[in-house]
Amino acid sequence: MTRNFFTVPLLAAAVAASVPAATKPKLVLAVVVDQFRYDYLTRFRSSYTGGLSKLLANGSVFTNAHYDHFPTVTAIGHSTFMSGATPAISGIIANDWFDRGSGKTVTSVTDKTAKILGGKGEGGASPRRLLVSTLGDELKIANGTTRVIGISLKDRSAILPAGHMADGAYWFDASDGTFVSSDYYFPDLPGWVRDFNAARPADKYVGAEWKSGDGKVVYKKMAPTADAAFYKSIPATPYSNELIEAFSERAISAEQLGRHDSTDLLAVSFSGNDYVGHDFGPDSPQVRDMAIRVDHLLGKLFQYLDREVGMANVVVVLTADHGVAPIPEVSTARKMPGGRMTAGVIQSTVQAKLTEKYGEGKWVISPSEHSLYLNLTLMAEKKLNQTEVIESAADAALTIPHVFRAYTRDQLSRGGLAADQIGRRVFNGFYGQRGPDIMVLLEPNWLFGAKGTTHGTGFGYDTHVPIIFMGPGIKAGTFHQRIAPNDVAPTLATLLAVETPNGSVGRVLDEIFLRD
Repeated sequence: MTRNFFTVPLLAAAVAASVPAATKPKLVLAVVVDQFRYDYLTRFRSSYTGGLSKLLANGSVFTNAHYDHFPTVTAIGHSTFMSGATPAISGIIANDWFDRGSGKTVTSVTDKTAKILGGKGEGGASPRRLLVSTLGDELKIANGTTRVIGISLKDRSAILPAGHMADGAYWFDASDGTFVSSDYYFPDLPGWVRDFNAARPADKYVGAEWKSGDGKVVYKKMAPTADAAFYKSIPATPYSNELIEAFSERAISAEQLGRHDSTDLLAVSFSGNDYVGHDFGPDSPQVRDMAIRVDHLLGKLFQYLDREVGMANVVVVLTADHGVAPIPEVSTARKMPGGRMTAGVIQSTVQAKLTEKYGEGKWVISPSEHSLYLNLTLMAEKKLNQTEVIESAADAALTIPHVFRAYTRDQLSRGGLAADQIGRRVFNGFYGQRGPDIMVLLEPNWLFGAKGTTHGTGFGYDTHVPIIFMGPGIKAGTFHQRIAPNDVAPTLATLLAVETPNGSVGRVLDEIFLRD
């Protein structure tokens, strides 16, 4: 099915008028489980007894939700979730990208004007690179008493869903085991955050053993002392998600979420699954164990909310920011296509070809293998035609075995891409002011990296994610139609009777609303 992203805002407005009036929820809990493929819901269903089980039994469950952009990475998924925008509109084109102005790589939340609060205070982060509004922003604009909070292990995963007007975004500093924020939000960390950090909650995992559910297998033994190496190891364990859940409970209490006159928003991202998934792959017992533990943690969080706010007053929406590819060696054992690319092969091939054709010089100035930024200054010095040089570079990339496609800036700007879902996703992921000169796509199940696995493609294993809504005004049921995570923000905006985020291209999922 082809999604027409030009007509959906009009449809959203039309549907908004048809949604029956109802008491608004006191709190929206927006959950992202990082690197959580849709099939984790079905493969591990018999082991779920907590929050995921509750969502599957009582929520609107969409079985065919796919991201409609490339690349499928954390920053884009988290910005899409609460804005409804594609990267072409939001400006969040990757986790990080090469900035021609500075000649350096910047992240999706890099901000030299901001200062980190807490931890070692290094660098700065804010939502200023996000060009569009989020659901939280629209809630704040509609009613100033609304509280909006974002929480994650990763800065981008806390900052981007919460938006520009958030009351705070908090993430884990893996250098010292505390939660930090940015002076973009406030001049100093709130007292409740300082108190949480002072209790050193991460230190309770010193010497802990991460074991399988039956206790027979030890997946990881934590270091015996709370030093830098210990804190650095926390993200790739279930203990990181436990810290996120505990911090979320504290935020609900301290910020009085769900107790204001207007609807509050808490965006929580469980990042531990991503770290473990990269190391072990989607078919590993570790990934299964992480999924089951997230189910338990969500159950714990729901119980806390029921005591503090009442789950009858909470709308929950759950998704993932992307999926993940199988470990290449697993694909090979299954007699499936897939493998690992030689390190540096894209850059070296393109560099060699351009040197051969146009002379000496550093032709590729960015570090990425899949997003190539070429040396425009060198082209000008040599009086070369930019379009011709870029096309030559793309042609060189296409000679490399297992390169699927190579798109040039000119193709992306004009929309001259293959008329299929992969071409459409690449087009949706390109924002000209920040984007590369060439986007390189590999064949299915082929990836960069000498070990583990990764994500980022436009293929189903990376795009197919869960979407579940649950709460007042939402019907329980299973829906098989094709949707996208871009639909979440306009659907919630309609439910809450606030303006749809200004960059949204999603449609309102009217089918989930209960009618009087």
